[in-house]
Amino acid sequence: MESPNLEFEYGDTDALTAELSELYSYTEEPEFALNRDYFEEDFRSHARDRRWIELTVEEQRSYVMRLLDALEVTDRDKRLKVARAILYLAQGVFDDCDTEVDVLHWSRHNVFLLYDMGIFTALLELLSMEIDNNQACSSAVRKPAISLADSTELRVLLSIMYLIVETIRVQTEDDRPEWRASREVFKNELGSPLYNGEPFALLLFTMVTKFCSMNAPHFPMKKVLLLLWKTILFTVGGFQELQEMKVRGRERLNLPPLPEDSIKVVRAMRAASPPASAMELIEQQQQQKRGRRSRRPLVKQDSLDTYNERDPFKNDDARDEEEDPEDTDSGIEGEVDPLDRDVIIQPPPPPPPLRPPTERVNFPKGLPWAPKVREKDIEHFLETSRNKFIGFTLGNDTDTLVGLPRPIHESVKTLKQVSGEITASCSISLIHSLGEEEVAETPTEMLYLGMLPNLSQYVIALLKLLLAAAPTSKAKTDSINILADVLPEEMPITVLQSMKLGIDVNRHKEIIVKAISALLLLLLKHFKLNHIYQFEIVSQHLVFANCIPLILKFFNQNIMSYISAKNSICVLDFPHCVVHEMPELTAESLEAGDSNQFCWRNLFSCINLLRILNKLTKWKHSRTMMLVVFKSAPILKRALKVKQAMMQLYVLKLLKIQTKYLGRQWRKSNMKTMSAIYQKVRHRLNDDWAYGNDIDARPWDFQAEECALRESIEKFNSRRYDRNKNGDFVPVDNCLQSVLGQRVELPEDFHYSYEMWLEREVFSQPIQWEGLLQNP
Repeated sequence: MESPNLEFEYGDTDALTAELSELYSYTEEPEFALNRDYFEEDFRSHARDRRWIELTVEEQRSYVMRLLDALEVTDRDKRLKVARAILYLAQGVFDDCDTEVDVLHWSRHNVFLLYDMGIFTALLELLSMEIDNNQACSSAVRKPAISLADSTELRVLLSIMYLIVETIRVQTEDDRPEWRASREVFKNELGSPLYNGEPFALLLFTMVTKFCSMNAPHFPMKKVLLLLWKTILFTVGGFQELQEMKVRGRERLNLPPLPEDSIKVVRAMRAASPPASAMELIEQQQQQKRGRRSRRPLVKQDSLDTYNERDPFKNDDARDEEEDPEDTDSGIEGEVDPLDRDVIIQPPPPPPPLRPPTERVNFPKGLPWAPKVREKDIEHFLETSRNKFIGFTLGNDTDTLVGLPRPIHESVKTLKQVSGEITASCSISLIHSLGEEEVAETPTEMLYLGMLPNLSQYVIALLKLLLAAAPTSKAKTDSINILADVLPEEMPITVLQSMKLGIDVNRHKEIIVKAISALLLLLLKHFKLNHIYQFEIVSQHLVFANCIPLILKFFNQNIMSYISAKNSICVLDFPHCVVHEMPELTAESLEAGDSNQFCWRNLFSCINLLRILNKLTKWKHSRTMMLVVFKSAPILKRALKVKQAMMQLYVLKLLKIQTKYLGRQWRKSNMKTMSAIYQKVRHRLNDDWAYGNDIDARPWDFQAEECALRESIEKFNSRRYDRNKNGDFVPVDNCLQSVLGQRVELPEDFHYSYEMWLEREVFSQPIQWEGLLQNP
């Protein structure tokens, strides 16, 4: 059956309640009451017969200060109780609330209060202690099975920090002025190297690599990844902020404005019908053949040629009026099978009579994207034209048009008009890629500088986690265990408990995929805007770590089932579970799941992974050939069955870049897909994507291309970040006295072994003084 259109709006994150509920696994549900009990036990000694929501702000601050002092005790168990009381405050003192709205209101109030009192900094110190707790790490390494109990302290600390970051990150209309000020201060703190000399995100990256190296298998990875994603999202900004930064960057460099807002264009798109499956095509062919045998007369080939030679662009307006509006967006429905090519086609039937104007539905005309062209395309066009008309070329000169016909002048003028509409990311980056420049200490720049020494480790660790969480991955003995913060101490004994745990584990994996996909996309987009080589080095690390086949493996599943998965139990989601009474769970209610048409996080993850794949392969010939070699076309075509415009757009982009390598037969048998690419993907002038005549359609050398790129990246990093160490950019001192007069720092042990070194390296070495006099 054809899938329905999915009413999905892409954004930085899901709704706040969904993002908060995904922090907790269903196995952690009993701990909500535990947090409340520890809070009330301590709070009663401070304010008898009063509730938290009845206290004045000053009284609340006084109590938080008391909790802050209690966090510094040496007793580990007492610290944990205090941390649970703080977590209860951050969760919104739900026992005093009647509705979910009240819980969110008090959670927001308490979080800003906790931040202003300095709780986040205190928690950071405790988190650093837990990360460096070698006893806990060695104990976890030796355990045959790790459960929730092994990560209790870490989970409590990370939960409070996540609630603080996520709550402060989200702006609301009724925020107080002091809250807005606190948000800006906190945002700057998180992005600056104030925590142990590096941004907070680097501490979380360290946790990820330590977990993946099997040195700390008890780390609650889902919470770490969610906090890492939200921290980077908060500090560098989401997609809307990214668009605004592009606009400001173009204005600063006097570039023409962007032709469109890509977010708005994609949101305005409508999904196309998916391509037909193999079974549907076979049935359709059989029906057509039966119908042709009984009804249709044979037609001479001349008639077919006449029909095929009709200009498809003539009388466009007349045809528009005659089209059925239900068919105008048919997009990529059933494909023509090559086995059915020899059947003689009936001439087209006469057009139906025009309907009255009242029945007509108006659709927007024109293509959604403004066309673009690269400088390289203009150079290639001029090189071909000069060879043809004047017999020689002028290299990269795109201004000299002497000797070329007038139409070529007009063509170059048009191409240059479009080429001015390049993305800000490339223009800003390339302008600054030569010579030394003042590097602004933006949050993105500081994040890159902190990540650079261990960048490959971070990328490999994230991809290991993505592989372990992918639904297509099979459990292996040597793979990392990402279920440390979801498995209970006592395994289920009833069918109902097993079903609940199964849903919890699947949900846990989906959330990890969501966090990693969003995090990687965010890093790629911000690094590309900040400097193109920062983007290229992250991309190359991803490619070398087999990100391309990993994403294709992820999509090599029943993607419709993944997007419509029901791995959630609504009554156990926070804050619903802490306000309402818990109904009795049954196997039927667990199987039914929620009533949503699709799973937001899974569709979000799929779109993110497709966007990452697009960024890795765009304008990279050797990487595009990897898509062909890994036979990605049928996998991607299956993904078109999801009727969501944004997801289809990025699938079609991936199909477009490899179309010229798939052969004429593939293009002939997938004409509906080709038509959808034409309708929905941006046009590049002079791009023969549909014909296979491109100059890049040549034998590819993956290693040579990547090595050349790596050399450029290393030069960039060396020039920009190792200025004192790199001799290529340091003036040579030719003065003997100056050189001998420089103070050289020698190691301490050199003084003790100096005489031995002198004897071995100088006195005992024969010197051929005559050699200096000989003419070389």
